[in-house]
Amino acid sequence: MTASLAHILRYPVKSIGGEELAEVTLAAGAPMPGDRRFAVLHESALHHLEEGALRKWLPKSAFARGAAAAALQAVRGGWQGERLVLTHPDLPPLSVDPLAEPDAIVAWVQPLWASSGKAPAARLVEGPQALSDVKQPWVSILSLSSLAALEEKMGRPLGTDRWRGNLWIDGWEPFAESGLRLHRLRIGAVELKLTEHIGRCVATSADTLTGNLDCDMPAALERALGHRNFGIYAEVRTGGTIRPGDRVELL
Repeated sequence: MTASLAHILRYPVKSIGGEELAEVTLAAGAPMPGDRRFAVLHESALHHLEEGALRKWLPKSAFARGAAAAALQAVRGGWQGERLVLTHPDLPPLSVDPLAEPDAIVAWVQPLWASSGKAPAARLVEGPQALSDVKQPWVSILSLSSLAALEEKMGRPLGTDRWRGNLWIDGWEPFAESGLRLHRLRIGAVELKLTEHIGRCVATSADTLTGNLDCDMPAALERALGHRNFGIYAEVRTGGTIRPGDRVELL
C-alpha cells in the first residue's frame, strides 16, 4: 500500500476543541506533546485532587466529555500564541490563558456541560500525563480510506472531527488497520508499534458543527462492521519530527 500522512491533530483540552498542526515532534514512549494536556474536572471528581492539583491519570468519567454532553463536540479551536481560542455555535468566542485564567474556561464550558445532568464543571486541571481515554502514552491513528468506506456504508458524510484522532493516514485499503494490530509502522523517521483497536463511545454520535446527536454511532458501527472499533492506537518506538505528506510504511 502506498500511503502518506494526511493530517496531524491535537486536542489541548480534553473533549473541548482541537487544532491541526503543520508538524509535530514525537518522542519514544510518549504521547503527542500537548495532547489532552488539560481537562475540566466536574464537582463529583474533586476529591481526586491533591493540594489542589491533579497528580494521576483519571478515566474520562471524571471530566466534562462529549459522551455525556454532545454539545461539547461542537467546540473548535486551539492555541494562538500563549492563549487558547475556542468557539462554539451557541456561545461567544473565548480567548484565554488557561494557566492564568482557568475559571474562565470552566464558566464558558458549563452551559454546554449542563445538558449532561451530571455534577457541574468545577476545575480546569493540567494532567501529569495526557488525559486521554487510555492510560498508556499512545497516539491514535485513523484512515481516510476507512472513513470514506464507512460513509458509503452509512450513506452520509461523517467527517474527521467526530473521531478526535491524532494522525490520519491516506492511501491504505479501507479498514486495513483492523488487521495490523501489533505490526510496526514508519511515518517519516518515526517508528510506531500498533497496539489496540479504538472502541467508540456515543461521543462520536454528535454532529460536530451543531453539537446535536445525529445518529447512534456505536450501533451503526456494529451494523456496518460487526464491531464498534474505528482506528487504532500506537506506541512511539523511535521519535522524530513528522509532517503531512510524509510516507507511511509497514515494517
